[in-house]
Amino acid sequence: MAKPLVIVESPTKAKTLGRFLGTKYRVEASYGHIRDLPESAASVPKEIKDKEWGRLGVDVESDFTPYYVVPIEKKKQVAHLKNAVKEASELLLATDPDREGESISWHLKEVLQPKIPVRRLAFHEITEDAVNEALEHPSEINENLVRAQESRRILDRLYGYTLSPVLWKKVQTGLSAGRVQSVAVRLIVEREEERRAFRSAAYWDLEATLRGEGREFVATLTRLDDKRIASGKDFDAQTGALKNQNVRLLDEAVATTLVEAVRQNVPWQVTSVEAKPGFERPAAPFTTSTLTQEASRKLGFSTERTMQIAQRLFQGVDTGDGEMGLITYHRTDSTTLSEKALNESARVIKEMFGGEFYDAPRRYQTRVKNAQEAHEAIRPAAFHLAPSQLERVLDSDDLKVYELIWKRTMASQMVDARVLRTTIELTAKGANGEPAVFSASGKAIEFAGFRRAYVEGSDDPAAELEEQESILPQCKVGDLVHGEGPAGAPGLALVGTEPKRHDTTPPARFTEASLIKELERLGIGRPSTYAPTIATIVRRGYVFRQNKALVPSFTAFAVTKLLREHFGDFVETDFTAEMEEDLDEISRGEREMIAFLKEFYYGDTKRRGLLTAVQRGAEKAEYPVLDLGIDRESGDPVRVRVGRFGPFVQVGEGGPGRTASLPEEVAPADLSVERAMELVRAKAEGPRALGTDPATAQQVYVMNGRYGAYVQLGETPEGKKAEKPKRSSLQGGMTESTITLEEALKLLSLPRVVGLHPDDNEPISTNFGRFGPYVKHGDEFRSLESEEQVFGISFDDALALIRAPKESRRRGQGGSKKTLRELTHEGATIKLLAGRYGPYVTDGTINASLPKTADPNGLTFAQATELLNARRDMAPAPKRAGGFKRRAAVAPKTAKAKSARKKAS
Repeated sequence: MAKPLVIVESPTKAKTLGRFLGTKYRVEASYGHIRDLPESAASVPKEIKDKEWGRLGVDVESDFTPYYVVPIEKKKQVAHLKNAVKEASELLLATDPDREGESISWHLKEVLQPKIPVRRLAFHEITEDAVNEALEHPSEINENLVRAQESRRILDRLYGYTLSPVLWKKVQTGLSAGRVQSVAVRLIVEREEERRAFRSAAYWDLEATLRGEGREFVATLTRLDDKRIASGKDFDAQTGALKNQNVRLLDEAVATTLVEAVRQNVPWQVTSVEAKPGFERPAAPFTTSTLTQEASRKLGFSTERTMQIAQRLFQGVDTGDGEMGLITYHRTDSTTLSEKALNESARVIKEMFGGEFYDAPRRYQTRVKNAQEAHEAIRPAAFHLAPSQLERVLDSDDLKVYELIWKRTMASQMVDARVLRTTIELTAKGANGEPAVFSASGKAIEFAGFRRAYVEGSDDPAAELEEQESILPQCKVGDLVHGEGPAGAPGLALVGTEPKRHDTTPPARFTEASLIKELERLGIGRPSTYAPTIATIVRRGYVFRQNKALVPSFTAFAVTKLLREHFGDFVETDFTAEMEEDLDEISRGEREMIAFLKEFYYGDTKRRGLLTAVQRGAEKAEYPVLDLGIDRESGDPVRVRVGRFGPFVQVGEGGPGRTASLPEEVAPADLSVERAMELVRAKAEGPRALGTDPATAQQVYVMNGRYGAYVQLGETPEGKKAEKPKRSSLQGGMTESTITLEEALKLLSLPRVVGLHPDDNEPISTNFGRFGPYVKHGDEFRSLESEEQVFGISFDDALALIRAPKESRRRGQGGSKKTLRELTHEGATIKLLAGRYGPYVTDGTINASLPKTADPNGLTFAQATELLNARRDMAPAPKRAGGFKRRAAVAPKTAKAKSARKKAS
């Protein structure tokens, strides 16, 4: 008997829905999008191959008609779904409740061509109640949302495929431009330019340590003779000069003299005490943006990692009471909660925390016009499932993100915290008897309120310190501060005073959290774009990470300079934000899709179109260079250029002895003319010889390459096929100028064989890898705790590590999959991970185990690709693929797109 067919995106979601729906329904997965614009020259349909616009896959001459194709890897699944439709009584499309999900449903309907009734099911949480509610109230595919998503896809294709070739010709092959991506890079570059222009300045103040009621606190000099003491905000960032003449600037000599004076001129006097009661309100429930920001601040997770975890939490896990989704849909810019959520959270708060922590429902204003597309904030699907109840169900990363969401949502409905903020001013006499006023601030939490559950993080560590409780001792105006006395003596006592030097600091680089916050403030991007945008600019080498900071590469500087000079209006924040508003209008049916695309591509009377801009820009644009300054000795300009093998320094017109490669980790703001000339001179002089290796009689050199400093045994041979000499990267604490021959020989002796494993007589060795020191036996790797262990770990300890079980991602064991290596080629990335049953490779969509005979350290990108292709050609394995639906790699797509553009151009 025919039964309804339900199609979702991923096997994990299909499994959860199948449990709710039972045998009366058939549930299948589409494995994400089943068709898209052609990504390679080979996939361009024959009928448009000869068209001038064929490589775009969009007919820009006839109302921007898109030409969609089913990728080869999806054809088998599409055939499977077509057969399923033939056997079904009706088709229920249950993809995610956003524009992309609506688009997937539309494409399914277009490709499958069902002759049975088709209905759309939308639910914002995968629970039995939500699924039943959707079945009772099905809808039609929202054509406005589909058109908005189509417009975004076409817009991004036109932008990338039209602008990128200009970058290939003028900067470097393989680069790409993107509507949101290029603006994000521009923001990061402009922050780095501010850091380059920054000039540091020094200022001094005094800090006094005082004691009262058995505890110490610090007061800072704020005024001297009724004039405020200068602080960082009083200096010009580009000149380092004092810009506010109404403040008193202390230097070291004055500060030191003043310290002695106030020490001697005791007692001091309390001249002001202010105690102000106040309230602190909880933050709103999470949106996509605030969740990724908070996970970055508190957990150190990348945006991409957070969204992958949120996808798993949404799709569902077995909680012990059955399988269900743990959170509501995670791509949303709404802060509202449903009445059901408000009622359930109120009940759980009273049960878990007590009635005094709940007063009434709290509703938060959503500022984004189109937040109704996703209806609710990110919240727990079941409030009674506290994080502690899921410790045996979720792995450690998933549990951490769930805990953030659960606590944040609970706190959002709890009462305000009551605090008492206190400020004390104490006055001493300076060297000439002038009043020197010290100030101390404190905060006492009188009632914790929502803080019992959650306190929002901050991008500013100083701001976080201010939020901590700091209780000052009781005192009143007129009280005296005496010299040091017994620790338990009554009243206030001066423990010590010291001068403090401060240096103004440049603007902080963007972190993922602060970049998303800025993009959201400017109206650039939407919830679904943050993670892929950041992942793309990192993968393409426009940005690299230093701890949490996002540092632009010199390639990013070159690209941004070119785009600003010749395509400025297309990388302006206002223009990009306006594009987002236009797409929102299309999704609401307030704007016509074709007219919008025509205006963007061809322009109108008010604005030039992309096509015109590229035609003119391609003619006028010159190779962008970054001017560092003038070399004092030669008087020649010193510049950074981007070449085939990366950025390099060029003095004057270049030539032998006048250029040098730049190490990848050098930040543009930190590269001075002096440092650049050091690199040029070092290259001209050749590598520094450390001495002779007694075992081989070869010279040992220290060098600096694109990937940093390293030592090398012997000369570098000529010819591409010549065998490379042995090399080893410098480790922590080592520098080119200080490394010794002994240290170099220790590095070159690696890998170090600790001994032979008693089970198979195979060596156990130690070495340094990309992710730190490790011990290895066959295909088994274990991380070492310190660099010293590479050279010092004993055989017994190494054997114990190898025999210890690997950290597992099995539920309840709190481990995480460890990345052993990342293999990259033309922008695509394949990861080599340590899995439960040994190492395997993944491109984010497909996993493939390594053969037992394969060496993980020697695995190449080509070999990994062959393994993935072989796995892809096998029949689908729903259980294995399920967890990766949203991890569908941009990398493979990117590689294909790049190949297509190269062939087309």
